[in-house]
Amino acid sequence: MEKKITITIDGQEVSAKPGQTVLECAKSIGIFIPTLCHYQNTTNVGACRVCVVEVENARSLVASCCMPISPGMVIRTSTPAVRAAQKMIVELLWSSGDHNCLTCEQNGQCELQNLVYWLKIDKPRFNIEPPGYAPDNSNTMIHRDLNKCVLCGRCIRACNEIQVNEVLDFAMRGSCAKVGPAFDADYIDSACVFCGECLQVCPTGAITFKQAKFGGRPWELDKVRTTCTYCGVGCQMDLFIHSVLNNCA
Repeated sequence: MEKKITITIDGQEVSAKPGQTVLECAKSIGIFIPTLCHYQNTTNVGACRVCVVEVENARSLVASCCMPISPGMVIRTSTPAVRAAQKMIVELLWSSGDHNCLTCEQNGQCELQNLVYWLKIDKPRFNIEPPGYAPDNSNTMIHRDLNKCVLCGRCIRACNEIQVNEVLDFAMRGSCAKVGPAFDADYIDSACVFCGECLQVCPTGAITFKQAKFGGRPWELDKVRTTCTYCGVGCQMDLFIHSVLNNCA
């Protein structure tokens, strides 16, 4: 039998398997730690730093999604220092993009919007000019607006690790950094097969389903699980049915 490790999170003792992360252990006992770049079944990269926690005797706050547990570890997830850091990070992400919630298709299910509300941020302290990228409307399926991208890398890992299409990656550096296909091509001119995996994992409105625009707000749609009939694989997918109009968004 594999020997378990005992750690303490917010005063609660937890027994966990070696190799588990602080985030996984916290989830197992119902302690919420906010995340943005973390996505199940992909590599943990700690890019956004929203999931930072205090670890006793550590020099600084650590990203809980990447930090493996060790015996006797004492973790605090909601200290003033943790909350201040999380607010600063979310405010910077909010300020540096064109996040117009009034017309965004992700309004109501945007993870950045949820974090702003959860952290009780009225407005950001920073005035940062949005990148000013032209939206990519080159195909009939996916709308891509890099002005709403928070550089979490979830679409990259989903494309490369889940679908193994290896179309997306980071380009440029610093404030000019962005996500896209090789040679800064539009989706339609790249090797993208339009599987929609990047769309499914995007936490903001940077990548959305073009045909669903103005089809209904999230709270007006009912999710129905169905099976794709294109081939014999039988992939599962979700249809969003408008509760009033009774059509597919």
